[in-house]
Amino acid sequence: MRVTVIYWPECHSYKEAIERVQKVLAEDAIQADIEVLEVNTEEEARRTGFAGSPTILVDGQDIDPASRDESGRLSCRTYTKSDGSLGPLPDTTKIREAIRARIGAEE
Repeated sequence: MRVTVIYWPECHSYKEAIERVQKVLAEDAIQADIEVLEVNTEEEARRTGFAGSPTILVDGQDIDPASRDESGRLSCRTYTKSDGSLGPLPDTTKIREAIRARIGAEE
């Protein structure tokens, strides 16, 4: 499994996104490669599947396709949290669900 965190340096929440991914993997004892990609141009954004910073992909699939910005613009991303509020990061629950769904698809 590969988890990719794609970020634009202007949005500073990406470091915490990486920490949340690492936390979920460690807590669930899941082996995965973590790839961190920085995007600085709209061309890179389109090529990498960037949907706002940070974007988290599990084996190439966005963990929250409903919140994707398909414009390819360099921008910060907004996620809907479990309580319905908006924030710059997904809950660890959303990250965990995406990873577990991928594991279930492999079995």
